[in-house]
Amino acid sequence: MTADALQTYLHDHIPLSHAMQVSVRAVTADALTLEAPLAPNINHRDTVFGGSASALAILSAWSLVHTKLATEGLKARLVIQSNTVHYDQPIAGTFQSTAILATPADWPRFLAMFRRRGKARITVAAILTENGQAAGRFEGSFVALAMDDAEVQSRA
Repeated sequence: MTADALQTYLHDHIPLSHAMQVSVRAVTADALTLEAPLAPNINHRDTVFGGSASALAILSAWSLVHTKLATEGLKARLVIQSNTVHYDQPIAGTFQSTAILATPADWPRFLAMFRRRGKARITVAAILTENGQAAGRFEGSFVALAMDDAEVQSRA
């Protein structure tokens, strides 16, 4: 999936991504980076609202699993099960979230479980940055659920 296709998908299917003005900066097999400007995500202290930082991290992690599944030709209902975010310093400008699998060696097991049972769980990590400096850390558990043909058609 290209960066442009993913950005269009996010804006069309996850309205918050459009309101936050999220853009896709990089998509590779192992990492995915999203970016958002300060203005639509600002708080009363002229820094990024914590909810926006958390949302960008969740979106980048979700997008990584979504694109990896698409590369495998698999469609799934992908939901977050749990997450933690650590805010290490305020963010006062455009910010990024780069997601990677917490344990890349878990991917083949995740795929095998999904194909066998129609359900699998994987943990994704992300780093929030501003101007190349780490500002926060995210870790979340995502569950992929198999979709029937009717669900696939309605989500297209």
